[in-house]
Amino acid sequence: MDKMMRDGCRDTILDSINEGVFTVDLDWKITAFNRAAERITGIDRHDAIGQLCCEVFRASVCETACPLRETMKTSQPIVNATAHIIREAGNRIPIRMSTALLKDDSGQIIGGVETFQDLTAVEQLQKELGARYTFEDIIGRSRAMQSLFELLPQVAESDSTVLIEGESGTGKELVARAIHNLSHRKGRFVAVNCGALPDSLLESELFGYKAGAFTDARRDKPGRFALADGGTILLDEIGDVSAAMQVRLLRVLQEQVVEPLGSIEPLKVNVRIVAATNRNLAELMRAGTFREDLFYRIRVVRLRLPSLRERREDIPLLVDHLIGKFNRLQSKDIAGVSNDVLARLMEYDYPGNVRELENTLEQAFVLCRGGLIELHHLPPELRPADSELHRSHPTTLKAMEKLLIVEALHRHKGNRKRAADELGIDASTLYRKAKVLDIVLPDIDGRSATVR
Repeated sequence: MDKMMRDGCRDTILDSINEGVFTVDLDWKITAFNRAAERITGIDRHDAIGQLCCEVFRASVCETACPLRETMKTSQPIVNATAHIIREAGNRIPIRMSTALLKDDSGQIIGGVETFQDLTAVEQLQKELGARYTFEDIIGRSRAMQSLFELLPQVAESDSTVLIEGESGTGKELVARAIHNLSHRKGRFVAVNCGALPDSLLESELFGYKAGAFTDARRDKPGRFALADGGTILLDEIGDVSAAMQVRLLRVLQEQVVEPLGSIEPLKVNVRIVAATNRNLAELMRAGTFREDLFYRIRVVRLRLPSLRERREDIPLLVDHLIGKFNRLQSKDIAGVSNDVLARLMEYDYPGNVRELENTLEQAFVLCRGGLIELHHLPPELRPADSELHRSHPTTLKAMEKLLIVEALHRHKGNRKRAADELGIDASTLYRKAKVLDIVLPDIDGRSATVR
């Protein structure tokens, strides 16, 4: 009678929990299965009790990396591992799960317990946010990126030459591809890194050559301009081309013709030119190393891509996007990054911009076996020093939120409305957060914000 009462009390408690919970004995047979577990798996508890957990639960990790088996083996709990379960109808349900040992009153291990959450709503929300803050393959919710998203369709409608400026790794080629994809042009998108080739090779790459033009030229080879006919050509790192090559490019821009090496007949091409650079062309022009006439020819439309440190609020969105990308490419099921890792990623300055963030997460994927990416999975330059690791109060997401607000206020010279707009929040929310985070807001006259 006492056992029945205890079992009934246990079931009542388990049924009041919103997470799925099941327990197993030492033979891996299910001994308890709560109402939330029924809802998530679609399996009645009476059918589950007494069955092997792998036959009931049918998670993607059951045969290869079962967290509960690992806990039973090592006596260590597993927290926030991720997987998918397959319901009888074939539905794939994403879950997050945690495990622990099950002991009797005397401390003897009698089995294990696993709790799990249905992440379907979270996954759907991530997809919706991704769609809202994604344009072509470019990710960003910051004011700078949203402004760029609004501008790109208008730029794509024209045939004007475009100059994209930005540091290395900011995504200049992605923007150039977006302009091409949104345009009416049916030809190819062709990208050329002008800074990677010496003049002699760059000339043949861009303009092509005729058979017999030089010793090894046994047959005609079309240049990149000819391949891009009817489409778009990206001249990346145009600030690195020589004075002689600048003259040849200027003629293409003015007359829309190219002359293959060894040819006496110019070739007419219909190509939209997008140039990109990580250098300051205006300064190069004033220094006499970049032609003024070419500068104004390529800078009909000018787009500037912000560095990643100028749009830190985009980092969580980029991290989610890259986690999904690497999960697909590497057939893994990593849930994300820990709060400590996200805080570290938020405060780092990224000299290599988005490309560096991508490389950082790719390395972490190699080292992380499942669950969450932790600090020790990061490259050495991003790991805190040993002294920092043992602090009682490490960098927190709250501190990162404080940093973002202060930086936005500085950028907008204390204008609360503009800072709030950039951060995607109401001015009243900014005021409330500033109070909670102990930020001294600037006076209305625009004096700089400071932090206590």
